[in-house]
Amino acid sequence: MRLDGPESDNVEDRRGQRVSGRGVAVGGGLGTVVIIVIALLLGVDPGELLQGQVAAPQSQVTQRQAAGPQDDAGRRFIAQVLGETEEVWRAEFARRGGRYEDPTLVLFSGATQSGCGFAQAQMGPFYCPNDRRVYIDLDFMADLQRRLGANGDFAAAYIVAHEVGHHVQNLIGVLGRVDQARRGQGEAASNALQVRVELQADCLAGVWARRAQETRNILERGDIEEGLNAAAAVGDDRLQRAAGRYVSPESFTHGTSAQRAGWFRRGLDSGRIEACDTFSGG
Repeated sequence: MRLDGPESDNVEDRRGQRVSGRGVAVGGGLGTVVIIVIALLLGVDPGELLQGQVAAPQSQVTQRQAAGPQDDAGRRFIAQVLGETEEVWRAEFARRGGRYEDPTLVLFSGATQSGCGFAQAQMGPFYCPNDRRVYIDLDFMADLQRRLGANGDFAAAYIVAHEVGHHVQNLIGVLGRVDQARRGQGEAASNALQVRVELQADCLAGVWARRAQETRNILERGDIEEGLNAAAAVGDDRLQRAAGRYVSPESFTHGTSAQRAGWFRRGLDSGRIEACDTFSGG
């Protein structure tokens, strides 16, 4: 990737803070395999994934403030990618007569408090609509990429762009509407709606990449393949097979590898939000 633009100012570096407290339990008697799968998924909201569970109250959390924000290559890369997303989405919202509200990206180590509850790195990178923040543990994300074979700088950028895609969904009201629609639904129907949310975030990540390429020429040889590979690597079918489970479509929450890569490609090819209507398209 070519990242020549400025770093975003909207990075909150909590690394070095020490957090202790009760994590959020995964209920329902689903066991270790589901915990592993959740750890591998790119989530939208721990409150959605862990619905009905109780997060650690603030009184049970102790923190030690770090001496200051860490200045390292990982942080700079994330800040530059976030800056590129800001450039694209500010322009896109302005073109439509709106105003893009930048999210904050929180870097943390191991665990932290979020507006969606007590968050642990094993949840994977996630977006919390309650506080409009993206949460990432860089060490865990790098390990996640290695284990899934989703290597390359653009694969990491895809992860950030996917989570920012959830922020775009939040701003345009998609997350709120889906939350309402899921209420009272059975598990399979609720999961199916969540799949549509995730696929749309993949498509929006593709829209971002196309727009950033057109305006700032950020892509290098092999970047698109890295993004497609990363999208496919986190398909529910592939993750269930990797966990030694039978593929169970009714339990999918993110979509198949083919769907995820396909929707990322659709956004990349079109560069248009309108092409990302996963709720009426395949």
